Amino acid sequence: MGLVGGLACLASAAAQDLVKESLTTFAPGTIRVEYARPAKLRTLPDYEALRQRYVGPRLKALEGSFAQLGMRESDVDEILLAWRPGDGTMDVAGLVTGRFTAQTFAERAMAHGIPASDVADQPAYCLEAGAGTACLVVLRDSLGLFGSPPGLRAMLGIRGGQEPSLSTDERFSKLVGEAPTEAPVWGVAVGEAVPDWFRAWLPGQGNLQMDWSKAFQSVEGIIYSVETADNVRLDVKMDCTNDQSAESARQVFEGLRMFQEMAWQNMNPGKPNPFRGVEIARDGRRLSLRMTTSYADLQGFNPSGGGF
Repeated sequence: MGLVGGLACLASAAAQDLVKESLTTFAPGTIRVEYARPAKLRTLPDYEALRQRYVGPRLKALEGSFAQLGMRESDVDEILLAWRPGDGTMDVAGLVTGRFTAQTFAERAMAHGIPASDVADQPAYCLEAGAGTACLVVLRDSLGLFGSPPGLRAMLGIRGGQEPSLSTDERFSKLVGEAPTEAPVWGVAVGEAVPDWFRAWLPGQGNLQMDWSKAFQSVEGIIYSVETADNVRLDVKMDCTNDQSAESARQVFEGLRMFQEMAWQNMNPGKPNPFRGVEIARDGRRLSLRMTTSYADLQGFNPSGGGF
C-alpha cells in the first residue's frame, strides 16, 4: 500500500469514527453537518490566507473561547459541526478531535479561574462565544463535544440512550453514508439548510432578487465536498424529488451561472472568476455540480457565510 496510501486510510478511518460519533450524538431534526480536517488543510501552502478569509465568525468565536482552556487551532485535528433549528434560533454544536486531555483542560481552567459546571453529570467548561455561551465537555482524551448548555445537555442525554439519535433519521443517515469522508471538507444539508448553503456560496448573488427557498424547494438534500491537491475541487450532489424537478433545478442553475458571470465582471473587474468552470450534469433525479479552481483564484472569492 505504501506510506501515502496508509496515511490516507488512517485519515479516512478517523473521519468515519467521527461520523459514527455524530450519528449517535446529534438529535433528529439536524438539518446540516459539516466536517473539516484542519490537520490536512494546514499542509496547504495557502492555508493561513484561506483560513483567515473563510473561517466563519461562529468558529472564530469558539476558537477564541477554547483558547482560554489551552486548545489552540493548531491542536485541532478534526471538527464536525451540526445545525439544528431551535426556538427562533439555529443551535450549532459539534465534535472535535485533537491533542488535548481532560486533565490538561481541568488544570488550565483552574489556573484561569474558570469553574467547571455540571452538565448531565459531566464537568463542562462554559465560556462566552460571540453572541452566546458555548460549553465544552471532554468525552475522552482527544475527543470533545461542544454546544450551548441546553444543547450539550440534550446531546449527552442522546449519548446516554435517554433520547433518540440522528441515526434514526433515515434520509439524513443515507446522505451521510454517501458522503466522501476521505475529503478534508465535506457536508450534508437538508430542508432549509439547502437554499441557505447555496445563497452563501454562490458569489455575485447579492443583488439578485430571488426566492431561494422556492427555487430549491424540489431539492431534498445535498452532499458536498472539497478536495485539495494542486487545485481546489468542489463537488455538489443534489437529490431532487423526481426527474422533472431535477431538470427544472438544472435550468435554474444554468440561469444562475449566467447571472453570476455577469455580476462577477461588474463587481470584480479584472479578477479571475473561480466559478467560471462550473460543470452541471443531471442523472435522473440527481443533479451534480463540479468546480475546479486554483488557490490564487479562490482567494479572490469571499463567501457570505458558507462553511465554518
